[in-house]
Parts: sequence; C-alpha cells; structure tokens
Amino acid sequence: MVIDSDLPPSRAGSLPLIGDNLALDFANTESGRGFASHQNHLRDAAKVLDWLDHARALSPDQAQWLRAEISARADLAADLHASAVELRSAIHGVGVAIGRGSEPPQSSLASLSAQYARHINRASLKLETDACGWRWSVRDAPVEAALGTIALAAVELFTEGEFSRIKECGGHACGWLFYDTSKNNRRRWCEMEVCGNRAKQKRLVARRRGA
Repeated sequence: MVIDSDLPPSRAGSLPLIGDNLALDFANTESGRGFASHQNHLRDAAKVLDWLDHARALSPDQAQWLRAEISARADLAADLHASAVELRSAIHGVGVAIGRGSEPPQSSLASLSAQYARHINRASLKLETDACGWRWSVRDAPVEAALGTIALAAVELFTEGEFSRIKECGGHACGWLFYDTSKNNRRRWCEMEVCGNRAKQKRLVARRRGA
C-alpha cells in the first residue's frame, strides 16, 4: 500500500497550465495513468482548492472561505474531493478518446453529463456587460461553485470545439491533454521543453546506438 508520505509532493498549486482550456488543465492534475510514474496531484480537498486557486477557477476570497469550510466540515471536504475526482476522470475519459480518434466511453459521457447537470442546477444566469453567464454562490453551493466552471468548460469544449484540435501529448507515460491552437494544428507535446525534449533525446540515443 502506498501512502502519501511515500509519494512525491503534490504540485496541485504549481502545475503548468498548458491545456489552453480550463477543463483539460483540470484533467492534467493526474499524469502517467497506467505507468509506474503515475501521479495524482488532487489527493484531498485541500489539494483541489490549491489547484482551483492556482488556475483562478475561484477568486482568492472564495478559495479562502471554502478552505476554512472544508477544514471545519469533513462531509463537505469529502464531497468536494469525490466530485472533483469524478469530474476529472470523466473529462479525461472523453478527451483522451477524442485525442486518439476513438468514440468516447458511454460511462465517461454519462458521468460528465451528471456532473454538469448537478452544477448547472445550482447556478444562476447573470447579465454582465453585453453577455449573460452562469454564476454560482460559493456560500449557497460550495461544491458546485468550485467545480461548475470546469464542468461548463468541458461541455462547451466537447460540444463546440474542433475535435481535431483536442490532443493527447505524445510523450511516453504522460497522458496530458491540450487544445491545439497552433495555426497549422501540428502541436504534439504538452510542453516542448519537457516531453518534446525527452523524445528528442531518446531518438538521439537510438541513432547513436544504431551507428
């Protein structure tokens, strides 16, 4: 059994936001699925809040209030963590299938649909300048306020985005997702400086061995 003290420190509050989409960045809080290098950065409700604050999915005041609440209420902390993990899994399941040119699993679609319905049900439509948007009250619906913008971003991406631009990083044991906004739609890596360079070094070593 692996316990948290045996794992590398969580980087929930400092992970690179390379997905060009809030929902894909959220899916990227886990990496190396199925490999020995697997890392899960959302290990508890506090780590979920670290990421939400880092990604500016919550305002600093909202994050501070919710952090105090999960410290005082174990039920709220458990709900926030479980909902976050379920939402992340659903987004990744749909996103990675699209990135590989496959049909998304019905289980992932159903899970994302249920999460979206829960969060939107607690939102209100508000007029802001020249457009309307969904808004949540963190005090009235803390979990929905924390995760609602992510669920909304995921549904908008998977219903309105270009599937050819939803991609999985080509790096070994990575699994991060991103929306390719490049003009020629030829981006391959989550970060060229990380997975791109690793692949480059691997090819270089292979050529030297072949020589």
